[in-house]
Amino acid sequence: MSIRDDAAKTQPAIKAEILAEALPYIKRFFDKTIVIKYGGNAMTDPHLKDCFARDVVLLKLVGMNPVVVHGGGPQIESLLNRVGKKGEFIQGMRVTDSETMEVVEMVLGGQVNKEIVSLINQHGGKAVGLTGKDASFIRAKKLLMQRKDAPPGDVIDVGQVGEITTIDPSLISFLDQGDFIPVIAPIGVGESGETYNINADVVAGKLAEILKAEKLVLLTNTPGVLDQQGNLLTGLTPRQIDELVEDGTLSGGMLPKIGSALDAARNGVKSVHIIDGRVEHCLLLEILTDHGVGTMIKSK
Repeated sequence: MSIRDDAAKTQPAIKAEILAEALPYIKRFFDKTIVIKYGGNAMTDPHLKDCFARDVVLLKLVGMNPVVVHGGGPQIESLLNRVGKKGEFIQGMRVTDSETMEVVEMVLGGQVNKEIVSLINQHGGKAVGLTGKDASFIRAKKLLMQRKDAPPGDVIDVGQVGEITTIDPSLISFLDQGDFIPVIAPIGVGESGETYNINADVVAGKLAEILKAEKLVLLTNTPGVLDQQGNLLTGLTPRQIDELVEDGTLSGGMLPKIGSALDAARNGVKSVHIIDGRVEHCLLLEILTDHGVGTMIKSK
């Protein structure tokens, strides 16, 4: 028997084994809501974008209810550069004046959202694009950030950056029941109709809480949460996270991500995962196999 013949016989057996391994996870998560924060390289690399869309469709077809919340940092930065404007971040949050807000809304609510919806639909899903302004389902107010190492009340004004006040889950639940896949841009609306840019990790975390999701999965450009030596921390408790923030291991853009993950774990989401979005089919690996690809946040 040639090597090629042997490989041809082995490959179907491996596929069958993989499918058998997935069965208990499919049964466990059937009809459960899984909120996925989509960002990083998985949103910019064409092959990874295709893998992500296929993964989301497969999860829906085997009976789960995926809800996608997306970012769009690189795309926003690209358009800002084209109009001669430099992006600025404070404690992981984008400073958003009125001109930047126009760019954010154009990119997140238009270009990026429509591309994700189109990709999912190309692979047989029924995706519907939304922003929090649709039916005003994400209500927000102006976020005033506490200045580090300053007395309470010493805050930083970062412009039209929003803090979530309420989320009405009825629109998302309605779409789920119709076998649609919601794809949500993290833009909220204020009491007087103001538009707010909200961190996508924060929206995903709060939405997972409100929807009583089984899982919250946050895609990143790292293998997960790393210690100062660059080693992957596969499981973290709130106390360990506090220590990592205090010693500076966690900083910048990881702060809102880890904060949202921790809040979700404390408020009823059964498992929260920060995973490597640069890995092909990372969603399927995390949800349907014994081999996770990141860090799990435990509530205790």
